[in-house]
Amino acid sequence: MAKFKKPDPKSQPKTTPNWPPLRPLLPAADLTLTPLLTDQIYLIRNFLPSTLCKTYASFLASLPLTTTPGTPKKDEALRVNDRFQIDDARFAEMLWSTTALKELVTTRFEEDEYGYENTDDSISPALAERARQLWGGDPLGLNPNIRIYRYSAGQFFGQHYDDANNITLPPPNSRSKATPARTTWTLLVYLTSCTGGETVFYPEPTRANRNPEPIAVAPEVGMALLHRHGDHCMLHEGVEVTGGEKWVLRSDLVVPR
Repeated sequence: MAKFKKPDPKSQPKTTPNWPPLRPLLPAADLTLTPLLTDQIYLIRNFLPSTLCKTYASFLASLPLTTTPGTPKKDEALRVNDRFQIDDARFAEMLWSTTALKELVTTRFEEDEYGYENTDDSISPALAERARQLWGGDPLGLNPNIRIYRYSAGQFFGQHYDDANNITLPPPNSRSKATPARTTWTLLVYLTSCTGGETVFYPEPTRANRNPEPIAVAPEVGMALLHRHGDHCMLHEGVEVTGGEKWVLRSDLVVPR
């Protein structure tokens, strides 16, 4: 089965966009990391409010998007969409730390599932170990490689697996060193809704369930989706958009290597 491979970094633009501020944002206390499939797929509804999503969709439309080739290379999934890609550590850090994402991933990731509620900034050793098992290590932040996808009517992304990648996180300041890291989970943030365009996952058959039902996630304005990738990635696809436009912001959760 085809895999999604990272495009050549030489094709990336050199100038980082002047991203709109990430505000307004809903309070972190009002948001929850909700398991759709435990240890595999999680959702954060209203991760970005609709007003901010509208601002971003308008801004992203001004970027120099390129259309993916109609004929994929060997072992690559068939995809037809418009995309923009940039390495921007500053924006990745903003998306991680100024939103609710860091808090939800590091200290509040089991509230919805087990009724756990963290009352301060501390975390028990048992919960810290559970976080390492879930995320594949201690979360450091997001991949600076930021990708923007636009799917118009008739566009789609065929069935594929997302590869894990070894990266180097740039130092936060001149006194620090770069950090060897690897990606473990895909982050998708839906900025618009549309007709069609669902992200559909296909669970592996088991002895208990030899024909599991696909899991479809319809784009919701402002919703974030986290799904495990690399060796533990589930086969998935972005089905064809039949009406409107589907705008997606993509990065990856990063842990030490």
